[in-house]
Amino acid sequence: MASLIEDYAMIGDCRTAALIGKDGSLDWLCLPRFDSASCFTALLGDDDNGRWRIAPRDEVKKVSRSYVDGSLILRTRFETETGTIEVVDFMPVGMDNSHVVRLVKGVSGTVPMQLDLVVRFDYGVSVPWVSQIDDHTLSIVAGDDMLVLRTPVNLTGEDMRTVAEFIVLEGETVPFVLSYGASHLPPPSPIDIDTVSHRTKAFWAGWSGRCADVGRWTELVKRSLVTLKGLTYEPTGGIVAALTTSLPEQVGGPRNWDYRYCWLRDATFTLLAFLNAGYEEEAHLWRDWLLRAVAGSPAQIQIMYGVGGERRLDEWVVPWLKGYENSRPVRVGNAAAGQLQLDIYGELADALSTAGRGGLPPVPRGSELRKVLLEHLEEIWEQPDEGIWEIRGPAQNFVHSKVMAWVAFDRAAKSEHLGADEVKREHYRAIADRIQASVCEHGIDPERQCFTQAYGVDHMDASLLLLAIVGFLPADDPRIRNTVAEIEKRLLVNGIVLRYETDSGIDGLPPGEGAFLACSFWLVDNYVLQGRLEEAEALFERLAGLVNDVGLFAEEYDPAEKRHLGNFPQAFSHVALVNSAFALHRVGQRRDPIEGLPGHVSRHT
Repeated sequence: MASLIEDYAMIGDCRTAALIGKDGSLDWLCLPRFDSASCFTALLGDDDNGRWRIAPRDEVKKVSRSYVDGSLILRTRFETETGTIEVVDFMPVGMDNSHVVRLVKGVSGTVPMQLDLVVRFDYGVSVPWVSQIDDHTLSIVAGDDMLVLRTPVNLTGEDMRTVAEFIVLEGETVPFVLSYGASHLPPPSPIDIDTVSHRTKAFWAGWSGRCADVGRWTELVKRSLVTLKGLTYEPTGGIVAALTTSLPEQVGGPRNWDYRYCWLRDATFTLLAFLNAGYEEEAHLWRDWLLRAVAGSPAQIQIMYGVGGERRLDEWVVPWLKGYENSRPVRVGNAAAGQLQLDIYGELADALSTAGRGGLPPVPRGSELRKVLLEHLEEIWEQPDEGIWEIRGPAQNFVHSKVMAWVAFDRAAKSEHLGADEVKREHYRAIADRIQASVCEHGIDPERQCFTQAYGVDHMDASLLLLAIVGFLPADDPRIRNTVAEIEKRLLVNGIVLRYETDSGIDGLPPGEGAFLACSFWLVDNYVLQGRLEEAEALFERLAGLVNDVGLFAEEYDPAEKRHLGNFPQAFSHVALVNSAFALHRVGQRRDPIEGLPGHVSRHT
């Protein structure tokens, strides 16, 4: 197993995805969807929990890797004493079934290779039956799952695993194709590797080639957008927060959560990322997924859903997995789906507002949805909640939650959908003003004159950086400037921003975690808003330098140990990078963040 989170790279087919380490081992794959049970789970356990390694038999002198331009086709080069080979890994797009294609190509010399295939369905516990269909095809079945491996290499069974040794010569290509299907159906048909390879390359080249210009950050932004596309469940348009579950926010600690679901909180920023970069179709699909997911009673809206809009995300602990670097527990499902988080109502309102200004067509029953959401929020906005960070301690009156409730009524008061209904417009404005007054009275430290994490506490929280971004107060308001200064003082560690002060005990968990990368990009945006452009660009460049060798971010970064932490790759980190890059680029050109559209930095100020 690769030892560091950043040692992994993602391949995917826009329905699910896999993680492959620098050592040539595929250590994580869930089939047939992102949130399905995994069949390769070494990432959260050990080799016996499932992996597929293809690598040189002898000592490797050097490993280098990259994505084929603008794609999720991974190319890993292994240099040995006797020669050099490349392993090209990808998942073909547009297929009826998911397939993993691994091509071992001889670059120079002669390289002896090893294959070690351990399939364990059901999160690394179910040992399958392995049967030989013909000389070059294996069937691997347990329960309702089936994998079929096709290769010209001779395979043998050994100690409940499939192994092989083979030699690759210069100019030679040795293929392996692993295909998924339901066990009650005939095995998936063979694929033509040349055809699917060409089609997959063409798809990614065409998709990433649409990215708008962001100056010297264009390739970095393009890689983040490709990552977001790779985290999209194409049949529905839902975008998962991350590919993985239970990668720790603190190694050895219990802050291990399942992120293979779609969060409403990501809605506005994700829409902005796609609209900034010129991907209206993706923004449209994400907006439509969002509205289908929340359909129904506003009192039953959840903070997250499955990729199809599923609401049952029951959380349970996987007892047989030791966790990444012994970080227990390993969790499947997410109990936070049942929490009250007031900010999601503001996110929904802001997403609908942003989509409309971005030129997306109106949605059926959109006005009705806004009306019932606001009626419900009017009744509950004063309640304490679990907040943006989904605390598992007592509910609090979080300032960010109240501000996002303000956003919902502020956007409604400005909405063109009200037409000439000035009575309703004034009603929404009156509620927004009441919320704003409450926050400014109870959410400010009287001595420091800065906003705090919650009413009646002095703790700081990086979500307060969003106050200026959503337009709650102007960026040059003294209270906003004081808040930014206090966050710099108390949450900035080696130039990267922590989410909040975990030693406050507010979340009911042991203290300690890495710095949250999205929050650091929010600080970039605040610097831009305050006209501190040199500081904004310097921080952005520092953050951009934290991506791994193939341009991927995890959720967090440990500035002391200089390593990635949390689930990987993390959509929110990449979304924040995209929006900050466009903010800096447009401001540098003295243009709005989105031409003709208020954007990430200035849209509400």
